[in-house]
Amino acid sequence: MSTWANLGLQDSASPLMEQLIFFHDHALLILVMITVLVGYLMFMLFFNTYINRFLLHGQLIEMIWTILPAIILLFIALPSLRLLYLLDEINEPSVTLKSIGHQWYWSYEYSDFNDIEFDSYMIPTNELSNDGFRLLDVDNRIVLPMNSQIRILVTAADVIHSWTIPALGVKVDGTPGRLNQTNFFMNRPGLFYGQCSEICGANHSFMPIVIESVPVNYFIKWISNNINSSL
Repeated sequence: MSTWANLGLQDSASPLMEQLIFFHDHALLILVMITVLVGYLMFMLFFNTYINRFLLHGQLIEMIWTILPAIILLFIALPSLRLLYLLDEINEPSVTLKSIGHQWYWSYEYSDFNDIEFDSYMIPTNELSNDGFRLLDVDNRIVLPMNSQIRILVTAADVIHSWTIPALGVKVDGTPGRLNQTNFFMNRPGLFYGQCSEICGANHSFMPIVIESVPVNYFIKWISNNINSSL
């Protein structure tokens, strides 16, 4: 999760987020190079004393400053398109999770496992434990297995919400009457925090999401306990 005075992106917890960070660094490097070059040219222009009264046009330089930006844009567009298609690829998911946005909480359904479902509310500050995070912790966490392909289906019951986990590189809009899907793959255990990132009302920032990434055997045990408790 983000910490105090953290200016960079969060540490990735999935291969797709790693690719997003690589693309961010790639685009930032190109922007820095352009900024330095244009800044240098503008700086030198102030001290340029050469005057050519017969210079009416410069076709060569105009060709260069037309073609060069087009090539630079290709270097940004091609990795971006590749990443866009990778983010939408669904590869035989092991677990399907359905998330339904309400004001101001999330509902989850594990439809693969005898319809396990629960609501997830933010824990109020006065009920928070000493090791909890204010405005981020919930009473019922999502438990999912690591090193497994996860598919998530997102919708909403009232207004548009957005299910967002920065560490996983996941952001899916939940729209009433529409079912959106995406996938992610968690490559390490831990707690991953997120929030509703859609402006869905006054308290939309108080719709936190917490994923608990656990080994597969712990996940199977958690599923078995929930099935037994519901019988």
